[in-house]
Amino acid sequence: MILSTIAAKLKQRAKADFQGWHFEATLIVQAVSWYLRYPLSYRDIEELFLERGLEVDHSTINRWVLAYAPLIEKRLRQFRKPHSGSIRIDETYIKVRGAWRYLYRAIDKHGEAVDFQLTAQRDLDAAKRFFRKVLSAEPLLAPDRIGTDGAGPYPSAIAQSREAGLLPRTPVHHVTKHLLQGIESDHFRVKRAMPRVGGFRSFHTARRTICGFEAMLWLRKGFGFSGTWTVCEQNRLLGVCFGLQKVNEI
Repeated sequence: MILSTIAAKLKQRAKADFQGWHFEATLIVQAVSWYLRYPLSYRDIEELFLERGLEVDHSTINRWVLAYAPLIEKRLRQFRKPHSGSIRIDETYIKVRGAWRYLYRAIDKHGEAVDFQLTAQRDLDAAKRFFRKVLSAEPLLAPDRIGTDGAGPYPSAIAQSREAGLLPRTPVHHVTKHLLQGIESDHFRVKRAMPRVGGFRSFHTARRTICGFEAMLWLRKGFGFSGTWTVCEQNRLLGVCFGLQKVNEI
């Protein structure tokens, strides 16, 4: 009885999520997941669908990604495990309209995602906003150890977060290259599928699409579940998030 009620609510939510589109919800989720998971262009995905007898314009796929990438991130966020208490914070470069922007990211010592934020500048205000986002997401679970590089804004951002009451105690701040090796390799994993030529066309587009890239990396990591996390299992969970029975099975 309870399971059938949950299934009915998920199906109802799926209808609301995809209302107004002229394609089936499974097709939309499939296209979006392909773009966010693999280094494919919108035209590549258009050709993949054409091979299966489906005509979907690449501009339509672009609109799907911008519409559903943030929603995928929102739905998958609920499956993440709390971090271990020891986190690493670093920023990586993202090109937007020919200019470099900065993607702040944090993972814990086990490589599990903590949070991310795209900013236009790399300064104290940007670091403070990122700390505020990280610490506000889980107010009852503040890190006791933070690893960063030698960038100047981090000590001040940590101190001001403590003064603002976001940190119940002052964490141990490690500034070592060794601790950042894990997050630097994690940067590569999330950027692997991002546009390689020209970057993103606008900050708005970059911010919404990066939500999906980050969420798809969470999905690939498996949220800390034991055993092998296959693509089929990833797609099954993605389908559950949208009340769909099957995803990526055409």
